[in-house]
Amino acid sequence: MGEATIASPIRMPSRQGENLTVAVAMATFNGRRFLLEQLESLATQTRLPDLLLVSDDGSTDDTRDIVLRFAETAPFAVHMLDGPCTGYGANFASLLERMPGHVDVVALSDQDDIWLPGKIQAAVDALAQIPKGPALYGGRSVETSETMVRRRLSRAPGIEPSFRHALARNIAGGNTMVLNRPAVDLMRHAASKLRADPVHDWWIYQIVTGCGGAVIFDDRPGILYRQHGGNQIGANGGFSACLARLRGMINGRYRDWTDANLANLHAVRDNLRPDCAQLLDQVTALRSLPLLTRVLAFARTGIHRDGRLGQAGMWASVLTGRF
Repeated sequence: MGEATIASPIRMPSRQGENLTVAVAMATFNGRRFLLEQLESLATQTRLPDLLLVSDDGSTDDTRDIVLRFAETAPFAVHMLDGPCTGYGANFASLLERMPGHVDVVALSDQDDIWLPGKIQAAVDALAQIPKGPALYGGRSVETSETMVRRRLSRAPGIEPSFRHALARNIAGGNTMVLNRPAVDLMRHAASKLRADPVHDWWIYQIVTGCGGAVIFDDRPGILYRQHGGNQIGANGGFSACLARLRGMINGRYRDWTDANLANLHAVRDNLRPDCAQLLDQVTALRSLPLLTRVLAFARTGIHRDGRLGQAGMWASVLTGRF
């Protein structure tokens, strides 16, 4: 991993009362088409961040130049790092691992969205209601087309966050996620123990719930989530998304994700709550059982997804040995 390029100095916080230091962690790779709009939306937040930490994964376009030019007039510090260049999940993990110790709240950011003006303030207000321990904030988004013409509200999960839910499905897009300091410290440790390239938002949800942290889901949208051909993983709603998940189940992608999830959870097993560690062991063991025994063992775990289609898809993966 290369040396960091400082676009502007990292400001140490001037703590006054209950003021919190907020950082935005942005992973970039060849993002020139939409990056400036996202950066400008950070600069128009009602609660400005104190730091933008950008990890670039080896862009071959002018992504880095766009960030550096923005930094010259940005109303907050901008710090650019070289990413690990092994995928977007590992890039976000590296951002969490390298987050400065004085930061109180970290908001994850994609390079191609637009944040609505109150996004950071809403997250900070919500996390402030958690008196202690790790806490993760996420929420809905306004899914929009590449040209921002078509818009629709993403669906809410309709389920209480839990480790049992997290083993089967993520609850919120990473581009909406914000972590308090105990959660950042938890993820820094988990990032140092990674055994497989994670789906970063799903991994964060699993680690936080597995270690007994709180999860807040906000029904109010905080971002315009741009859908385009370059999205690594698109929106979860709609018929096309259902087809994509079905294809992922058939071609083994979902099982590959589960393999990575379980490996990364086992890496921090000692940090999990005892009941969550026991559930992790049960799930790991049942995946290699014969069909009938596997189905019965899985039913006893209480693992679930939200919605009838989600439940049906989960059980189809168990029956076909692709969970």
